[in-house]
Amino acid sequence: MDCKRLLAYVCFLFPAIGMAQDSTRNKLEEVEVTDKKQSNFGHMYQVDGMKITAGKKSEVISVEHLNVNKATNNTRQVYAKVAGLNIFENDGSGLQLSIGGRGLDPNRTSNFNVRQNGYDISADALGYPESYYTPPAEALSKIEILKGAAGLQYGTQFGGLLNFEIKQPGDDKKFSLESRQTVGSWNFLGSFNAISGTAGKLKYYAFAHYKKGDGWRSNSRFESFNGYADLHYHFNDKHMLGIEYTHMNYLAQQPGGLSDRMFEEDPRQSNRERNWFSVNWNLIDLEWDYRISPRTRLQTRAYTLIASRKAIGFRNNRVSVIDEGGKRDLLTGDFKNTALESRLLHRYNAGAQQQVLLAGVRAYRGTNTNRQGYVNNGNGANFEFNEDETTQMVSDYSFPNLNLAAFAEHIVRLSSKLSITPGIRVEHIRTQAEGYYIERGYDMRDSIDYERRQDESRNLPRTFVLGGLGVAYKFNPTLEAYGNFSQNYRSVTFSDIRVVNPSFKVSPDIADERGWSSDLGMRGSISDVFRFDGNLFYLYYGNRIGEHGTKDTNGRDIRLRDNIGVAQIYGLETFMELDVLGLLAKSSKFGVTIYNNLSLTEATYTQSPIGNVQGSRVEYVPFINWKAGAQFNYKTWKLTYQFSYLSEQYSEATNATDGGYSGVIGTIPTYYVMDLSAGWSYKWLTIEASVNNLANNMYFTRRAIGYPGPGIIPGDGRSFYLTAGVKL
Repeated sequence: MDCKRLLAYVCFLFPAIGMAQDSTRNKLEEVEVTDKKQSNFGHMYQVDGMKITAGKKSEVISVEHLNVNKATNNTRQVYAKVAGLNIFENDGSGLQLSIGGRGLDPNRTSNFNVRQNGYDISADALGYPESYYTPPAEALSKIEILKGAAGLQYGTQFGGLLNFEIKQPGDDKKFSLESRQTVGSWNFLGSFNAISGTAGKLKYYAFAHYKKGDGWRSNSRFESFNGYADLHYHFNDKHMLGIEYTHMNYLAQQPGGLSDRMFEEDPRQSNRERNWFSVNWNLIDLEWDYRISPRTRLQTRAYTLIASRKAIGFRNNRVSVIDEGGKRDLLTGDFKNTALESRLLHRYNAGAQQQVLLAGVRAYRGTNTNRQGYVNNGNGANFEFNEDETTQMVSDYSFPNLNLAAFAEHIVRLSSKLSITPGIRVEHIRTQAEGYYIERGYDMRDSIDYERRQDESRNLPRTFVLGGLGVAYKFNPTLEAYGNFSQNYRSVTFSDIRVVNPSFKVSPDIADERGWSSDLGMRGSISDVFRFDGNLFYLYYGNRIGEHGTKDTNGRDIRLRDNIGVAQIYGLETFMELDVLGLLAKSSKFGVTIYNNLSLTEATYTQSPIGNVQGSRVEYVPFINWKAGAQFNYKTWKLTYQFSYLSEQYSEATNATDGGYSGVIGTIPTYYVMDLSAGWSYKWLTIEASVNNLANNMYFTRRAIGYPGPGIIPGDGRSFYLTAGVKL
């Protein structure tokens, strides 16, 4: 983009700021389509807090109102009404969230900008955007999802924004208590306890969450603790200062992956007793909120992450090989990141309409390290490198990185019905890698053929400009059409640069991904009994990173991670919800609500330098992604049924169907899963019960190339959970 075009764009983005008025006489409130009844799903306001969402595809899950299995963070149930999400079900514990949509890899939600209360919580927002920490559903008030176009405000990810909002205290109590205790299949035990209150100008909320279990498969026990504390002090009507601290740690035994033959024989089996995974997460956020005037608000926050991720185990490419002891592969990562973000939201009148400007800046710095080696340190969860000859290092890296960004979006209301929202983001990224790795060759029996050390130093600075435009038209207060176009960008990650894995290799020429996305849709409601949101979407994914099957120099079948080519992804997303009894008659005792969430997606590689890829279907994109369900209410009783169906998917870019001995290549067969949840409440007491995978189907959602595999990772069989909760 040349300077003249950029200047013209900025001039269009900031029109008539000098016309701003501080008077509130003509202030126009944001008005959105909402249900008068208590709802558990909807979309955001055009101006939602410090976010502009006008013209964008947005979804909001009101977690507090869900009748689902919250104790295990059951992703399939919690996100049932979000259009087009594909879910990796790594285990039944809910420790890690792995969701993707519109042809994007679900692994650890790495294609979304993942936040909690508005700040980053992933390992490294640019260099390693994987989510090892997921807040417990029992602590959440809502989950916000802003598709594609969110990259202009929150950073360069094709998936958009995923934001978890923790519960906030009410204004009417100095002290309140919530406690939920859950027992379930395979010795599951969950305990969630929270306190909150408002004392004068001080608001506070804190929770402690503990869970453990043995898991559905052998060798899959886990134990987790999550704590959170939030203090916000309102000095006056203008100034608020807040501090939040989050801690999470867990230890999980990983049963490893399966080959196709092993899955058919017994999906619960495991031949990996020495594979362990550990996470320690610490987040601190400081927030200053300054309401400069009734029309102008400034929010500044500084936050830091100090965390670690450690994995150890036996990872033979032949997953059927028995682990007979000896050295294990140890991989450790330490993450230390600090960020400063500031946002200014300003409303002003131009003519008869209120206009809204949002602008912000961001500075982000990370100092992260990654070490990998083979250690002979026993069978347990020992994540220490022995500083002697028994340790065989295979890589040791530091990944310093820097991100500086500025953005602006502007709602230009041309009339009471029509608005356009241009946006722009200027981004500077510097990704570095300093260290070495041991290059290995393997023979046809997967034995090491040769080793040689490769020292490496990379410095990848780049600066670029992204733009976008949204359009919204309100036919009436309950019916709105929306559309948007936004450029997208995703930088290479640490794992794209260097991780030694016998199951796959990384191309030394791997590069950043670029593209754009667009939506065109309509949403609304009719008489508070029928709600809908339907849209067409298109995603142009240039230089897409993915895996494809190939052979190494010795003829071994491996997966190579590389820039596959251009992927074009388009489809239809629809959501409809009907209050059946509300349509027929008004009743305060009974309620029947049904919903249908259907996405149809085409995803094809249209250009690729790699043989057998052009014309292939993009991996992990089912053509049919269908969720449907019903909720029955009687007084304080609730019963919720859900049906999930996903058509066949491919796990790599050449669409190979033979899983072979490793299980990392092949199809994800069509599967369906049913869930049932019930709840009853009386004053301060709540009883809930869930049956997940009601039909006890044997299925899987992914073929992992690294941890928790390699190989097929089966979904859990039928499980039962019972929760007792009190609110005082």
